[in-house]
Parts: sequence; C-alpha cells; structure tokens
Amino acid sequence: MNSRTKIKRYERNFKDETGSVALYQALAKMESNAKIAEVFQRIAQQEQRHADIWKHKLETLGWAIPHKPLEFRWRLIIWLAKRFGPAFILPALTEMEYNGSRRYQQDPEARDGELFVQEHSHARVLRAIGKGAEEGIEGSELARMEGRHHAIGGNVLRASVLGANDGLVSNVSLIMGVVGANFSEQTIIITGLAGLLAGAGSMAMGEWISVQSSRELSQRQIDIESDEIDEMPEEEQEEMVLIFEAKGLKKEDAQNLAKELMSDKHRALDTLTREELGIDPEKLGGTAWEAAISSFLLFVFGASIPLIPFAIFDKQLAIFSGILFSALMLFVFGAAVALITGRSIFYSGFRQLLLGLAAATITYGTGRFLGITVLN
Repeated sequence: MNSRTKIKRYERNFKDETGSVALYQALAKMESNAKIAEVFQRIAQQEQRHADIWKHKLETLGWAIPHKPLEFRWRLIIWLAKRFGPAFILPALTEMEYNGSRRYQQDPEARDGELFVQEHSHARVLRAIGKGAEEGIEGSELARMEGRHHAIGGNVLRASVLGANDGLVSNVSLIMGVVGANFSEQTIIITGLAGLLAGAGSMAMGEWISVQSSRELSQRQIDIESDEIDEMPEEEQEEMVLIFEAKGLKKEDAQNLAKELMSDKHRALDTLTREELGIDPEKLGGTAWEAAISSFLLFVFGASIPLIPFAIFDKQLAIFSGILFSALMLFVFGAAVALITGRSIFYSGFRQLLLGLAAATITYGTGRFLGITVLN
C-alpha cells in the first residue's frame, strides 16, 4: 500500500475519532445523570487515544494535520442532541459505533491495536444505556427509561394493529377491483378467499423467516460474546464496569461486581448477553412458529372483514355493508395506532380511513376500466 493511500485512510480515521471525541464530550455536558455523564466522558477519553494513534501515524509519514472545523455531520448530531436530548441520538450513535468496529476489523493496523474491540465495546455500552435498566437510575432518568419500556409494549400492539390492517386494506382493495369489473358474487367470494389465504400465508412465512433469522443472529452474538470472554477477559470486565456505572453504581462497586461476575463464565456470559446485547438467552427473540401463526391469524381477521358480507347478503347489500364495515374498521385501526403515537384519535382514524378508501377506489376504478375493455 503506497503512502498516499495510507495518509488518506489515516486522515479519515483521525477525523472520525476527533468527531467522536467532540460528540461524547458534548453528551457528557448535556447528560443530567452524573453516572451516565461520566461514562460518556470515559468513552471520549478512549476515542481521544484512538485519535492520537492516527495522528502519530500521520506525523510519522510527515503529514501535517490541517486545522479544520468539526465536520458538519458531527455538528449536526451534537445540535440534535442539544435540541432533543442525548437519548434521541443514542440508536444512531450505537449503530455508528458498530459500523466503526466493523470497519476497523478490516483495517490491519486497527485490528492489531484492538481498536475494533473498543469500538464494539462502546456500541454495546451505548445500547445498555439506551436499554435503560432501572436499577440505580433515579428521578427523571427513571421516568425516561420507563417511557421506553412502555414503547416496547406499544410495539406489540402496533404490530398487531398493522397486521390486521394489512389484511383489511389488501383484501378490500382486491375485492373492490373484482366488483368494479362486474364479476359474479361467486367469483368475488373465491377471489376474496384466495387473497385472504395468499396474503396470510405470505405474512406468516415472512414473519417466520424474520424471527428465525433473528434467533440465529442472537445465538451467533452470544457465541461471539462467549469467545470474547475467553480471549479478552479484561476488556469484557471493563465493559461490565461501564455498564454498571451507567446504571448508577459507584465506580468501586461496579469494579467489584464485574470482577465477581467474571470469576464465573456462565454468570458473566448471562450478564453480558442481557445487558450489552439486550438479548434474553432463554427466549432469543421469541418463537418463530408463534410469530408466524399470530401473523397469519391477524391477517385473516383483517381480510375477513370485507369478505364476510358476501357470504351473508346478496351482492348489492354485501358491497354496501362490506364497504361500511371496512371503513369503520379502518377508522378503528387508525385510532388504535393513535393510542401508541399520542396523536389525535380522530386525526389518525380519519387518515387511515381515507388512505384505505383511496386504495380501494383505485382498484375499483382499475377493475371497472378493465371490465369494460374486456366486454367491448
């Protein structure tokens, strides 16, 4: 590798590290929880050591580091943190640290200096802070963390509502397309049933693959964590110390607890898996078959709403009642999402109603056009 290529790589790494230093120092000043602020400050110190490594390599090659203002992306992230609070940027910052770790794994000099290990450690510490375990966190910080736990429950409700909504919107649109083409009542029922089964099967298969892949990924992460405990026990112990400090323990207590846990690999692995990775080793993200079955049933429930009237009433009354029931449930689904998002129930309900009816209108018009074209 020629010197110019090395200089370009070193300079890029130096800029990234100095940006990280500025960001973590800013977060330390903003953070109201003293323990978490101290963690941010310690990460800033580690990032500064990384920056010094790349600075030294540049100076060794005779490259004078230009004094430039902080890059715009770092200034923007700091501004967002000041405007909305440190918690607002934690997910993005965690992903940035994971990306930095992966990039350093491909860099032989960073790999030799174990910089990728420390970047990976930063990402997992940030994830632990964002996860927000309540022990030792007081006042406003506790309220903030509890809000995140409510969001977890809200995500389950949101997934349920959206699963049923997908079935409703897709099947009412399909049925209205067939109605627009002026097919018989029997054809409408067969088409609706086919759409219901095809959509529900597709949703179930997609959910099974998603959850199963997540379980396999989680197990892979646990295996990597186990290897790191064997190969780099000191780094893993330091990660525990940072996490326990972020949760409110004093530094000395955090060090003692981390040392005790590291004396038993099983306990250490269980702790790091839960606190750093955010994974419950007993569940590994849920059962794939349960997720698939629930997705299937939710889609069937939603897709049945516009179809059932055709099994009860004659064609014209079925069309009218199907549209009426579908419109009502679209509003209900939209209102249910508002309970999670905090928006106006009427606003969210009517928005969902209008979007669903718009989709049905488009397919009806398409079916009407194609039906007239075929007849002519």
